[in-house]
Order: sequence, then structure tokens, then C-alpha cells
Amino acid sequence: MDEQGFLEYVQAGGQVEVADWMPDEYRSRLVKFVEMHANSELMGVLPEREWILRAPTLQRKLALTAKVQDEVGHAQLLYRVVEDLGKPRESSLDDLLSGKAKFHNVFHYPTLSWGDVGVIAWLVDAAAIVSQKALLKSSYAPYARIMKKICWEESFHILHGRDVVLAMVTGTEGQRELVQEAVNRWWPPLMQFHGNPIPRDEDPMYVWRIKSQGNEEARQQFLEGYVPQVRELGLELPDPKLRRRDDGVWEYTEPDWDELRHVVTGHGPMSEQRLDLRRLARANSAWATQLLLAEAA
Repeated sequence: MDEQGFLEYVQAGGQVEVADWMPDEYRSRLVKFVEMHANSELMGVLPEREWILRAPTLQRKLALTAKVQDEVGHAQLLYRVVEDLGKPRESSLDDLLSGKAKFHNVFHYPTLSWGDVGVIAWLVDAAAIVSQKALLKSSYAPYARIMKKICWEESFHILHGRDVVLAMVTGTEGQRELVQEAVNRWWPPLMQFHGNPIPRDEDPMYVWRIKSQGNEEARQQFLEGYVPQVRELGLELPDPKLRRRDDGVWEYTEPDWDELRHVVTGHGPMSEQRLDLRRLARANSAWATQLLLAEAA
């Protein structure tokens, strides 16, 4: 099969296994895409990890700990996919910690209150699962298979987040204000989450069918599913232009794409602190890695 034949095959719904031939461009884009996904799962635990010991009840501590454990497990599965494509896990971690590789924009921001924990698990994970469900149809079969487990677990995370938010908005006025303030801060990054509105036929990831959905399609799906839920709880969204047209399309204020590029290239408010924490964790656990590798050898 040549490159054109491969392209026609995947665009027709065909799937590729790790041992199958694939064009160099497909492999390199797939590695970069899955690696960023893995990095985001790994770095995504840090905003919530900070709140495990400050969770208001034992039940909340256990639920948040379980969520963090799930996310780390997702990262390990995804790094394995990258390894099978030819890039060792250590190389992926090297690129992440050096700032060469990226992770998702939402994980570069601080978590300032327990309200943030609820909003992240509910709305940030909701935005993520919109994209992740589109990966169930990925042309790369090992990735699509792993996404079944990840999507199943992420659906529980969303329920956990909604439960936290629901408890707070039906609690004291101060608790409701914490949620509203968190929504105000997280909404701009959420609107940037799915990327700039490049036409899907111009997006190489869609053309190769590594993902089966365009950026704007994902954003519209998120808005359709969650704006009504947010408003149902009496919360306000900080966008005066946000409205649903008669044809079902959501209009909104254009996100700040310059900020998105600035943040994902490692210049967000918490980028360096989060990477420093990962560097420290890697250094402190190096002895265990060396011991396990020595025993395996």
C-alpha cells in the first residue's frame, strides 16, 4: 500500500494495527497527538492533587484520590501506545519535563478553591470526553481500544464533579459564590480547549482520521450539552454573546487564541511550577526505577 492508498483506506473507516505499514507522516503525527494526550493526563492530576488533603470530608478525599489514580493510569496506557509506535516512555517524559512537548491548556492554571475541583471534574472533564469519544473511531486501532476504558472512567469523573458542584450550589451562599467564581475563571480556558476553528478538512489529524471530529464540532457539542446544565443550576456564564441560534448553532465571544498559544508553549500561570513538581517527583523516584530495571535485567 502506498501513501495515497493508505489515506483512502483510513478515510473509508479502515483501522491500522501497530505492526501494519503506515506513512511516516501518519506515524509522526500520531505519536505527537497521543503523547500530548498522555502528557495531559499525567499533568492533569496536579491541579486536583493539591486538594486531596483539603477535601471537606473523608468521602470527598477518597473520591478525589480515586480520580487522580484513574488519570495517572490513563497516562500510563497512552504512553504505552506511544512506545509501541517507536518512542520510549523515558523519551516522552524527557520531552515533557524539558518543555519540548506540550500538555493541554487547562492544566496550566491554578486551582484556588474547592469550587475549582468541582468545576474541573464536571466541565473540564466534560470538554475532554467530547473529544475522547470521537477517538473511539480513530483509525489507529490500539488507540481506539484504549479509549473505551478511558471514556468509561471519565464518565464517572463527570458525575463526581457534578455532585461536588450540586452540593455547593445548594449549600451556603458562600459555597455558591465559590462555584460561580470558579466558572468565571475556567470558562475562557474551556472555550479554548478544543482548539482554533480550523476547518476539519484542513486539519491533518482529521484528514488521517486519527480523530473523527473537527475542533468547532467538538466545541459546539460541548456547548449544546453543558450550557443548559450550568444554567439549570442558576449559574451564570461570563460571555454576554453566548446564545443558541434558531438553527442550533451556538454563538460566543471569540476565544483569545494568542493566549492559548502562549499557555500551551509553557507560559501559563502555573506551567513552570507544575513541571518543577514533576521533575522533583521523577528525581525522587529514580532509585525505584533503577532498582526495578536492575531486577528485570
